[in-house]
Amino acid sequence: MERTAAIDRVETILETVEADTMPVPVREVWVYGDVAVGLDPIDRLDVYVTKDVLLGEGRDGDPSTETGSDPDALEGVRGIGSTVRAEWARQHPDLVRTNANGYAAPEKCLAAHLLPTDEPVHLEVCNTGFDRNVTQRLTGAVARETYTEVLDPRGVCLWVDGERDAEALDRLREGSFAMPTLEAALSMLGAEEAAAAEAAETMRRERNRSTGSSVRGDVV
Repeated sequence: MERTAAIDRVETILETVEADTMPVPVREVWVYGDVAVGLDPIDRLDVYVTKDVLLGEGRDGDPSTETGSDPDALEGVRGIGSTVRAEWARQHPDLVRTNANGYAAPEKCLAAHLLPTDEPVHLEVCNTGFDRNVTQRLTGAVARETYTEVLDPRGVCLWVDGERDAEALDRLREGSFAMPTLEAALSMLGAEEAAAAEAAETMRRERNRSTGSSVRGDVV
């Protein structure tokens, strides 16, 4: 993916979060990995979204009866109004996505709203901020030696609580952030040298297997 196209996609995501009703409240938007380092081209565009818990709506009894909704798209979907906004589901019944239990899945709904399916973009969705999650994921992965769980800690925050960081976006466009290697970044967070090297290699291998858009939801 050419860097210019990646930055254009990032800006489109920011504009969408700012202008549209999202499936769940969004608090932060980060990018991390190749695009933060300044590579051109990049293998994948990695985006991290911090979501807030949905409060104040309560369970929507029958969203399919609301004006503008598609009864077929929402039939059998649980969690409308409790896991994702009922207003959003009514506006975008075609974007509602569920987990294996039939509940509306916030991370999948966000991906459906924000990402094209034909671009190499990964969306990471969590209820806690990027910095905290990076540390906790690395600690757990090292303890269990499950390095596919590790997040690349080289991230840039672009949007917080409704405010875009224009300076950070300009520096991202210029590729002017000074970032360490992946192994060094993991070591700075406390991973031993061997673990950092193995984690970095695992992350590269998993990235090479990935195609199209993808999403992962996490709860800390």
